[in-house]
Amino acid sequence: MRKTKHSLRTLAILGAGFTLLPQAAMAQEVAEEGDIIDNADVDDGAPVIVVTAQGREQVLADVPVAINAVSSEQLQRSGTNDIRELTQVAPSLLVSSTGNEANGSARIRGIGTVGDNAGLESSVAVFVDGVYRSRSGNALSELGPLDRIEILRGPQGTLGGRNSSAGLISIYTAAPEFNFGGHGSITYGNYDALRLEAGVTGPVSDTIAARIDGVFFQRDGFYNDVVNDTDVNNRDRYLLRGQVLFEPSEDISFRIVGDYSKKDEACCAATFVQTDFAPLARLSDDIPPLSAEAKFDYPGTATPALTSTSNPIIPILLGLGQNPAALNGGTFNRDIYVTPGRSYFGETEDFGVSGELNWNFGNTTLTSITGYREYSNNQASDTDYTQVDILYRAPGDNAGAREFETFTQELRLSGSTFNDRLEWLVGGFYANEKLQSRDNLRFGNDYGTFANCRLANALQPSLGPLGITVPDTTQANCFSPAAFGAIQSGAVFGAATPAIVAGINNLATLNDLGGTGDVYNQQSESFAVFTHNIFHITDRLDLTLGLRYTSETKDFDATFGNDNTVCPTNRALLTPLLGVPALQAFAGGLLGLSCQGNSTAELDGLSLSDSRDEDEFTGTAVLSYKPTDDLLLYASYSRGYKAGGFNLDRSALAPPVALDVTNIDVGNLRFDEETVDAFELGAKYSTREFGLSLAAFRQEFSNFQLNTFNGTVYLVQNINACSDDLGGADRDSSATTGACSSDNVVPGVIAQGVEIEATLNPASDFGINVGLTYADTSFQNDLIGNDSGAPLDPALRLLPGDNMSNAPEITVTSSLSWTPPIGNSGMRGLVFVNSRLVSDYNTGSDLLYGKEQDGYVIVNGRIGLTNIADRFAIEGWVQNMFDKDYTQVAFNTPFVAEQQTYSAFLAEPRTYGITLRGEF
Repeated sequence: MRKTKHSLRTLAILGAGFTLLPQAAMAQEVAEEGDIIDNADVDDGAPVIVVTAQGREQVLADVPVAINAVSSEQLQRSGTNDIRELTQVAPSLLVSSTGNEANGSARIRGIGTVGDNAGLESSVAVFVDGVYRSRSGNALSELGPLDRIEILRGPQGTLGGRNSSAGLISIYTAAPEFNFGGHGSITYGNYDALRLEAGVTGPVSDTIAARIDGVFFQRDGFYNDVVNDTDVNNRDRYLLRGQVLFEPSEDISFRIVGDYSKKDEACCAATFVQTDFAPLARLSDDIPPLSAEAKFDYPGTATPALTSTSNPIIPILLGLGQNPAALNGGTFNRDIYVTPGRSYFGETEDFGVSGELNWNFGNTTLTSITGYREYSNNQASDTDYTQVDILYRAPGDNAGAREFETFTQELRLSGSTFNDRLEWLVGGFYANEKLQSRDNLRFGNDYGTFANCRLANALQPSLGPLGITVPDTTQANCFSPAAFGAIQSGAVFGAATPAIVAGINNLATLNDLGGTGDVYNQQSESFAVFTHNIFHITDRLDLTLGLRYTSETKDFDATFGNDNTVCPTNRALLTPLLGVPALQAFAGGLLGLSCQGNSTAELDGLSLSDSRDEDEFTGTAVLSYKPTDDLLLYASYSRGYKAGGFNLDRSALAPPVALDVTNIDVGNLRFDEETVDAFELGAKYSTREFGLSLAAFRQEFSNFQLNTFNGTVYLVQNINACSDDLGGADRDSSATTGACSSDNVVPGVIAQGVEIEATLNPASDFGINVGLTYADTSFQNDLIGNDSGAPLDPALRLLPGDNMSNAPEITVTSSLSWTPPIGNSGMRGLVFVNSRLVSDYNTGSDLLYGKEQDGYVIVNGRIGLTNIADRFAIEGWVQNMFDKDYTQVAFNTPFVAEQQTYSAFLAEPRTYGITLRGEF
C-alpha cells in the first residue's frame, strides 16, 4: 500500500517533540468543569471531573467513550476563542478553513467534510448549549465566556441531537449565577489587535438570574494586498449574548439564551505554492514542459512545475499583467497581488435563541432543548488568486452566499430503575433546516484572452517546428499574427477552419460575463427517536446499549442566472466537430473553455427541482468493567450515519461539452448517505496525581462523501472500494474503467489507530498533560464511486491506497501549567506552555504531490500574575511562538491547475500581546 512517507526531517521533529514532553509538553488537557472541584482543592483521591457526554452527569473517568473535556480555565490559558484553537488541546482534532471561514471543516481521527459546498453536512457536528449548528464552519467565530467544551470521538447519535459520523464538539457557555459579579478584559497584540470582553451576572429575584456578555475583536490582516493597498484576513467582529435562568424550585430549571454576532471582514487570500513548500518542484527552465498528466505521476518520475517559467502558463500570466514578485517571493510571503478593484470583503450574521428545561420528578428527569437560529454569510473574492482578472465574485448579497434557518427540538426522558441497576434514556429529535446558497461567480476582464492563451500553448508543439511562436498576450485572442495566419490558411484544421477561427474570436470576447445570480434552495426535515441505556450487571460490570432511528427528507430546487452568450454560440459552431477524431481535442477544449463550469446563458432562467428520502438505524453497544476503583476497561461497537444530499454547484450537472439543457439530469447532483461501523477498545486510569487513558479504534466508512476542487469544478463523490482486484483501473485517466459488481462493494475509507492521553499532577499548582494520536486514515485499494459499483472519477485516481488529506498519522500535544503562590497576598504566578506536533500530510483532497505539508510543531505560551488583590490579572502571551510557516490547504489554482500550478491558504503567523483582566 502506497503511503505518504515521513521524511528524516519529520522524524527528527518527532524526536524533538518527545524530548519536550517532560518539560513543557502538552496534550489535550482533561479539564475540570466550571462547578467541579479544582485539583488544588483536592487533598486525596482523583479530581472530580464531570461531563454530560452520555446525556447524564458522570465522572469523566467513569465514561466508557473517547472524550476530551476542556475547562474554561484551560481554554483561557490556551487562548481559545473559537474552535480552531482547540487543536492545541485535542490531538485527534484538526480544524481548517479555505476560501471562506463559513467553509471551515473540523476533522476527528482524520475524518471530516471539506466545507466548500454547503450541501454537505459536517462529519463532526457542533453543538452550542445543546443546539445544533448547521455546519461546523458556523462556529468559527467568537464564543465568549465558556464553561467547558467536550469533544467526543467516533460516531454519535444515540444520545440525542443530530447524527454525526466522525464525532462531535459540544460547547457549553457560562451560565447565569445567583451571586452578583462581573468580568472584563482588554487585549492588545501585534497586527494592531484589540479585543475587549465584558460581562455581568446576578440575581433578578430569588428564582431568576440573568447574564449578559459581549466581545469585540478588531485586528489587521495577515496578508498585504500590494495592488489595492489594503490588508486581507483581518478581524472585525463582535458578539452579544444574553441569558435568563429561572429556578422556581430545586427540581425545575429553565434557561433562555439569545445571541447575536456580526463579522465584517476580508477573507480569505491565498498565495502561489512554490518550491519552499513543494521542494520536488522542477527548478530548471531547461526541462521541457510537462504534460497535463504529469501532476499525477509519482515523485521522481515527474514533479509539479509550480511557478517556474518552464511551466507554459507562467509566461502567459506574466504577459497579462501578473507581478513577477508573486511568483518568486516564496509560498509564505504574505504580500499578495490581487486584480485591481477586486475585493475579499464579506459579511456574516449569526443569531438565535434557545431554551433548555430540566425537570426532575422522582427518579426521572425531563429535558427539553428548543433552538432557532439564522446564519448568513457572503464573501467576495478574486477567485483566481492572481493579478490577472480571470474569475471573481463581486461584493454583495450573492457573493458565494449561504443562509441557514434552523429549528431544532430535542426531548429526553432519563432516569433509573430496578434499584438503580438500569439507567435509561429515551428521546426524540426534530430538525427543520432551510438552506439557501447563492452565487455570482463571473469570468473576469482578462478571461477571454487567458483562455485562448491556453489553446495557443496547446498548438505550440504543432506550429513550433515551423518557426512560429504561437502565444502572444498582446493580441486579444492570444494568437500571434503568424500563428493565426497559419490557422486561417486552413493548414491546421482544414475544412473546419471557419468554425475554429470563429470559435477562437468568440472566446476572446468572453469577458466580464457569467453568473448573474444562481440560487439553490434545500429544505431538510429530520425526525429521530433514540434510546441509550446503561445496565449495571454488577457493581463493576456495565453493558450500554443505544439505538436510533432517523428519517430524513430533503427537497431541492435551483434557478440559474447567466449572461454568457459566448457558450451557446460556440456550442452551435463546435459541437459538430466533436465527432471528428482529429479535431476532437482542440474543439472540445475550445468549447469547454467557453462554457467552463457550465456557465452559460442556456441556463439563464432555468429551474430544477428534486427530492430524496432516507431512513437509517444506528446504534451502539459498550461493555465496560472496573477491576479497581481507579481503572476502567471497555469495548464498544457503534454505527454512525450522515445524511446524503445535493451538490449545490451547477458544474456537476454534466461536463460543459456534454451539457444538454433540454434534458438535464438532476440526479447528477445527488450524493448518498455516509455510514460507518466503528470498533473501540479502551482503558482509563485515574488517581489524584496521575491519569492515563488509552483507546484503540477502527472505523470503516461506506459511501464516504468526498468534496474536492479539481481546478475547474467541485466534485462531490461517494467513495467505496471493490473486493475484486480492479487491476489498476481505478488509477487510470478513464472515467469508464474500474467498475465493480454491486455485490462486491466494501468500505472505501478506514481509520484505525491508537490514542494515548496522560495527566500528571505532582502538586496542586503544577500539572503536565500529554496526548498522542496515531491514526492511519486511508483510502482502500481498488476504489470505486457510489455503492452501485460505478468507476471512480479520474480526477481522484491518486486516492487508492493512500492517506486521506489533512490526516497526519502522528499528532502529539502537550501542556505544562504552573501557578505558584507569590507572597501571602493570594497572588499567583502563571506559566503556561502548550504545543502541537504533527507528522507529514497532504493538504489537498485529491492528494496531488504539490500539496504535501511537512511535519511541524506549534508552541504557544503565556506568563503572568493572577489573583492580584483577588480581582485582577496581567498576562503576556504568544501564539505560534516560533513563527512556523505551514499551510491549511493547498489547492489547484483555478483554470491553471492543468499546468501544475497550485495555491495555498496559509495558517496564521506568530501573534503576541498582553491581556489585562479583572472581575468582581
